[in-house]
Amino acid sequence: MLKRNYRFRLNFGPQHPAAHGVLRLVLELEGEKIRYVNPNIGLLHRGTEKLIEYKTYLQALPYFDRLDYVSMMAQEHCFSMAIENMTNMDVPLRARAIRVIFLELTRILNHLMAVTTHAMDVGAITPFLWGFEEREKIMEFYERVSGARMHANWIRPGGIAMDVPLGFFDDLYSFISQFCDRIDEIEYLLTENRIWKQRLVNIGRLGIGFANDFSFSGVPLRSTGKRWDLRKTSPYEVYSKLDFFIPVGSRGDCFDRFVLRLEEMRQCIKIIFEAMKLVKTGPIKFWESKVTAPTRRSVRTSMESLIHHFKIYADGFFVPSSQSYTAVEAPKGEFGIYISSNEESKAYRCKIRAPGFFHLQAINWMVKDRIIADLVTVIGTLDIVLGEIDR
Repeated sequence: MLKRNYRFRLNFGPQHPAAHGVLRLVLELEGEKIRYVNPNIGLLHRGTEKLIEYKTYLQALPYFDRLDYVSMMAQEHCFSMAIENMTNMDVPLRARAIRVIFLELTRILNHLMAVTTHAMDVGAITPFLWGFEEREKIMEFYERVSGARMHANWIRPGGIAMDVPLGFFDDLYSFISQFCDRIDEIEYLLTENRIWKQRLVNIGRLGIGFANDFSFSGVPLRSTGKRWDLRKTSPYEVYSKLDFFIPVGSRGDCFDRFVLRLEEMRQCIKIIFEAMKLVKTGPIKFWESKVTAPTRRSVRTSMESLIHHFKIYADGFFVPSSQSYTAVEAPKGEFGIYISSNEESKAYRCKIRAPGFFHLQAINWMVKDRIIADLVTVIGTLDIVLGEIDR
């Protein structure tokens, strides 16, 4: 028989279905109460940053799809923007508007995964089935423009790899016209559900001061009441031309984070509607540069284009000696990339700021003195992906 106040250690994960990947948490328990949580990462480590430093810039781009493998284009977009800032490229309006459309589709992909898998962790299976049907439709849009369902490698420095196919916007309009009804169905099933509220309300609460101290961003930060979103505070692409609302919470608990993700998906639909109006006929790449590859048509007819095509894929392009930190509002929060260049075709140094890493480090303070069931709820609502945390 265990003594009173006896503490013992328990490994939560990496095989646990609620560990969301290969996360290992070392718990110190007193009965079923959690006294200390030690997030232990390293099981997925691939040395992504060091690999990028040994690849040309174009070869490094697909690595970013595999960081947060739930919001793929958001990562490659940030890397492309970093290179564009260092080379002073002016991306055409059509490419910027199309980028925003896919960034918001990616945000919906991410939030559908976050909300529905979180619901499944708590015990509700139906939203998972409904949400993944919608995710499948968005992945078809991914496949139509890039040929890949997940790792697109489509947003490139200077624009996008190729234009959207004929009929794409008609199908996109049909999708977003019905998607808000799907959000309403998930909300109707969960929001006023007695069990759901008992598991989420006042669990994993955060204050603004705590969130600032731990460098929180994205939904976890906005759930505390702070209206901070880089699409508004430091607009990029065409976000400054769009009219949309940044929802915030008040309690900073799991329920607020759930509601915010639902509302953000509604705002994504509004942004996509407005961005579609900005898509005009025009180029999809910044052509006055040796950074972007020539078209296939010009490769067949121009020797200069053929040589340019060969050089850009064989040796890569050269970035002026400079340093740059570029940040975007990824679905999980502020995703940033620091690049240092020394006039070569490879980055001298690449450092990635993954939002999930900062959220995970605070988990001990969020679940201290609560039970293991609450830990499952908090992990789900933080929306962590180990690909970007344990890079």
